[in-house]
Amino acid sequence: MAAALGVATVAATSACVNVSAPDKPIEINLNINITQEVVYRLDGEAKSLIQQNPGIF
Repeated sequence: MAAALGVATVAATSACVNVSAPDKPIEINLNINITQEVVYRLDGEAKSLIQQNPGIF
């Protein structure tokens, strides 16, 4: 009797888990916005040197 009760308890508490692949591929949308800001400062002496010699660079 105890064995039958144990089997019934195990059968009642066991669950079936079904894992299957989806029909459509998984789609991931990423909206990424990249902004770059460049700030430069030029020494007054270097600025005048560049103005006097525009072909230096």
